[in-house]
Amino acid sequence: MKNTTNIQKFETIINLFEQTNNYISNTTINELQILAKEGQDEQEYLTNILIERIIIEEKNTTLLDGIIFNCLKNTTIKSIKSKLINFFPNGIVIFKSSGKINYQHLQKFLLNEDFKSADRITHKYLCELIQLKEETSRNWLYFTDIQLLPEDDLLTIDLLWRIYSNDKFGFSVQRKIWSNNNYNWDQLWTKIGWLENGVMKRYPEEFNWTTDAPKGHLPLFNQLRGNKALFYLFEHTVWRRIQH
Repeated sequence: MKNTTNIQKFETIINLFEQTNNYISNTTINELQILAKEGQDEQEYLTNILIERIIIEEKNTTLLDGIIFNCLKNTTIKSIKSKLINFFPNGIVIFKSSGKINYQHLQKFLLNEDFKSADRITHKYLCELIQLKEETSRNWLYFTDIQLLPEDDLLTIDLLWRIYSNDKFGFSVQRKIWSNNNYNWDQLWTKIGWLENGVMKRYPEEFNWTTDAPKGHLPLFNQLRGNKALFYLFEHTVWRRIQH
């Protein structure tokens, strides 16, 4: 370990895992990114934290695990890259789905920062979850469908988006922006970059498919039928399990 300051930072990271909330500050994310760039010792320590928690102790992947993984995934240190590939060949999230859907394709797209494909398959998954419940072949969602979406699946989809965007994208991120702006839809659309000069952007060319997009920009949600479906999504009981 290089210095006392880094040791203190590692202790802080361990303490963060003990907290029950699902919020990670931008300061913490920045510190993790800086720490991961320090050198091999620091990367080795962070990698071993992930291996111990997720592989050995078989704990559920948290947002903090994901942020650490994101800081390490592009490492140029061969021994670290080899460990990550060996232990996490498909990404950091191990799935628990009540709808019997494999979310590996979504994880792969997000891992590779192919956000446009990730957005498309997210919509496909939501429709598939309803199809499993209602035995329908519809490829769109009614507001009455939203309450049928299983909590574990919504949490999985949301966690994947949050992890691979460093907590910038995800339904819960959008919901927080909405609530912080007095539940005002126009303010939400403007904040997340869906509305420009009072006009909704056109899909797909006018949307930003990179992490340079505004916070909450992705995933998209079809507003052609109004705000009701998204309102019901934001009011879904699953978000009571997430504390920001």
